[in-house]
Amino acid sequence: MNEVGLKSQNECASHMPRSLESTIAESIGAPPAVSSPVQRLETLPESRELPRRPAWVEIDLNRLKRNYELINQDKDARLQVLAVAKDDGYGHGASAVARTALDCGATFLGFSNLEEAMRLRDEGVSCRMLLLGDRQPAELSWCVAHNLTCCVTEERTVDLLSDLAARAGKRVPVHLKINTGMNRYGVRWSEAASLAQRIHAARSLELEGVLSHFSQSDESDKTFANLQMSRFNEALAGMTQRGIACQLRHLCNSGGFLDLPAARFDMVRLGILPLGVFPSSVCRRIPGIEPVMSVKARIAAIQPLVPGDCVGYGMRYTAPSPRRIAVLPLGYGDGFPRVRSEGCVLIHGRRAPLVGGVAMDAITVDITDIPDADVWDEAVIMGQQGPDEISVHEVAKLRGSVSYDVLTSWRTRLPRVYIS
Repeated sequence: MNEVGLKSQNECASHMPRSLESTIAESIGAPPAVSSPVQRLETLPESRELPRRPAWVEIDLNRLKRNYELINQDKDARLQVLAVAKDDGYGHGASAVARTALDCGATFLGFSNLEEAMRLRDEGVSCRMLLLGDRQPAELSWCVAHNLTCCVTEERTVDLLSDLAARAGKRVPVHLKINTGMNRYGVRWSEAASLAQRIHAARSLELEGVLSHFSQSDESDKTFANLQMSRFNEALAGMTQRGIACQLRHLCNSGGFLDLPAARFDMVRLGILPLGVFPSSVCRRIPGIEPVMSVKARIAAIQPLVPGDCVGYGMRYTAPSPRRIAVLPLGYGDGFPRVRSEGCVLIHGRRAPLVGGVAMDAITVDITDIPDADVWDEAVIMGQQGPDEISVHEVAKLRGSVSYDVLTSWRTRLPRVYIS
């Protein structure tokens, strides 16, 4: 409950009839003048902060900084980094991720939509920002006004952006997106030089960058990635033949940065790697990089079971012997996969298996083999505790998805706690 909500309750309580106060007090077996919950509430300071929910996402900004240090050591000093902070910094908090990246030398931030970028602009972040994907016409004037760099892929956007920039008295940088085989956004590589010529001819535009995007940079088989790189070079050569140059050529995402050094060009776009998650199990590792995000909760209740007792909705688990079951106060409403008797959490550094079905607000785990576990002890749902770790990839298997999906699926009702 926020401060306003608390104040409203206090005001309502002060106008509550005395008989109702007495009824409340008597219903809990306490003298109304001493232990009335309404009277106790009135004595609390209005500006207090509520106790933090006993389930949270923990973001270690020290690890994020260290990961950037290791990445910077791995690359040429002249290679620029665009930090991709879209989707609320992959669930880590866009502001914290972006500011840390800039402190660690990133020269650009990358977002997928206008709202994400404007949120940072409203917070006073004035660095270069690139909006990935295509922009609808109504967004372009905002981009010009707030110095947000657009990716352009077709003539109409080029012409409209050129006109808006001219009317604003600006020369606006743009990045030309080339489709080398992803077949999502971009002008086809064989037609890129023609569109580059149109941008080059517009006095109010500057062709600052040219980019494309890998479809399979982090797999063992690099056949298609190499084909995309060849098409990208073909498009760049076509521009050179027309006398068109640009400052920033960028093709690599995290997987490309790790496994395709020939594709690094002038800038790389890094999203998941600085967060300590490698994009696949087969891509190159940088020793020392560690996950930045953990998900934790405290044991809210413990239930002793006798043989034959069932747990949770649908009675999906039946105790085969005397068991101890711990309840953790988070569930699929917070983004945990809705599984049944699959997966583990860490308690006292040991694995406690999930039993029964995951509910919206609760997970039940078997702590029979962890006799010291007690109410309000910390459990790790994703992350490290002691010598063991529940990795994001392990949670992704439960979800039937990938690490990116897991990171971005933890709901905002789980508070973010930052360590720095």
